[in-house]
Amino acid sequence: MPDKKPIILAVDDDPQVLAAIARDLRQEFSEEYRILRVNSGPEALTTIKELHEKEEPLALIVADQRMPELEGVELLTASREFFPDAKRVLLTAYADTEAAVRAINSARLDHYLMKPWDPPENLLYPILHDLLTAWQVTHKPRFGGIRLIGFQWSPLSHELKDFLSGYMVGYQWLDYETNPEAKELVKARGFTSSDLPLIICADGKAVANPTKTALAEHLNIANQPLQDLYDVVVVGAGPSGLAAAVYGASEGLKTLIVERQTPGGQAGTSSRIENYLGFPTGLSGAELAFRAWTQAVRLGAEFLAPQEVADLCIQDGYKVLTLSDGREISTKAVVLTTGVSYRTLDVPGMERLSGAGVYYGAARTEARSCDEQDVYIVGGGNSAGQAAMYLATYARKVFIVIRGANLAASMSAYLIEQIRTTPNIELLSHSQIKEACGQDHLEAVMVDVNGTVEKRPARALFVFIGAKPSTEWICDQVLCDGKGFLLTGRDLVTDPRYAEVWKKDREPYLLETCVPGIFAAGDSRAGAMARVASAVGEGSMAIKFVHQYLDE
Repeated sequence: MPDKKPIILAVDDDPQVLAAIARDLRQEFSEEYRILRVNSGPEALTTIKELHEKEEPLALIVADQRMPELEGVELLTASREFFPDAKRVLLTAYADTEAAVRAINSARLDHYLMKPWDPPENLLYPILHDLLTAWQVTHKPRFGGIRLIGFQWSPLSHELKDFLSGYMVGYQWLDYETNPEAKELVKARGFTSSDLPLIICADGKAVANPTKTALAEHLNIANQPLQDLYDVVVVGAGPSGLAAAVYGASEGLKTLIVERQTPGGQAGTSSRIENYLGFPTGLSGAELAFRAWTQAVRLGAEFLAPQEVADLCIQDGYKVLTLSDGREISTKAVVLTTGVSYRTLDVPGMERLSGAGVYYGAARTEARSCDEQDVYIVGGGNSAGQAAMYLATYARKVFIVIRGANLAASMSAYLIEQIRTTPNIELLSHSQIKEACGQDHLEAVMVDVNGTVEKRPARALFVFIGAKPSTEWICDQVLCDGKGFLLTGRDLVTDPRYAEVWKKDREPYLLETCVPGIFAAGDSRAGAMARVASAVGEGSMAIKFVHQYLDE
């Protein structure tokens, strides 16, 4: 939301003088400034306080010296508490010249004007133009979007930053402990540090300790379905789920996509994807996900977030999904694109410091806070390599910790070459993290390097050590392999349990699970290739099989 025009405030208890100064100000400055007129000192001070609370920009105060309840010098002095950078002009009669001169120091008066100021073209406008130009040079317009105030080491603050970034929402982060403006904003809205994190929306509304659901409401993201029955519900908004939503909606299916976090899944956290077809210079995972989400919505798909599917059952051939808040969604077909989640690193301190220096995934929102400090990355896959390259822009040193001898077995060649030629990235082979150390946030890591355990200072630790499928809630309904990945198509047919559960005359479609009309695509499907392009392809293919199933 853009800032409103800056304000010029005219104050005088003489109606004729006030009308004259307001008229002249409007004639010259109304295109760029709002002109407010107030007829007493106390009322002017109240107005100034209200402007401060509303964060309105006050550029200039023109006040008469001789006002009975509050003299001009006193008003201008008091205004400094609320608008220290506003320019101050005192209107004086000849007899008040001495008071005006004293006020240059006491009230930090910028100028005083003798009454009358006729003609204004010579005696008023040049002076005010100079003052307003000086104010514009130093004025920093208020950020017009969402502001998030919290503590750097708060896990909830980190979650909210990631949530906003996942939806490509511009926001301003204000650390309560280091930013004076943050303390002022919290106090002005009647909150205390115990209410943090605090979200201040573009319309000025403040929400303390917001849930992601509450934040989604302020972002106008729907959290309840609009239809009684859908043709297809896509569970998960990673690359495969977004592709399924795009193709389902574009082909006329009533399509709903349900996402528990933010669009993009693990790919959405990637700082740079350089091997995706059609983007020769690469793009971030968040940007790719946001484009796909926008495309799906434009084509008619509905999007629910953050919402989690807790259960699924079959009623008369229809699929009924139960959300975590108890609401139910009915659909003819389901595409499961639940993706995977990073495995946790089971060493002392990790769970306690999660979100406070320890992060699973790229955590791009924390990169700037790593400026000129050491960070550690655990893992040797592409996600780890992309994170290393991104963090190297800010960190003093990035250490990649792997158990093996090199990265060749698990990372793309282009990334290995980029890492090799980046001077502030160091590979620690035959190494592992033994402990995360710190009180309320990560301060150091214990690293076993070739059998020698060292304690090293660390600003952040990013973990990429493999993934597990997010299928716990559905494994009692459909067949999974021993690791929890969803069995589909030929993999399903060759499973010993197949004959007991599949009762259709035909064989399952390529991406169909053991329940007819329930399909799986992307990283949570057994045998899937962990690449963005293949996930997009599977999501698109799933809609083809949905059509075939619906035709039955």
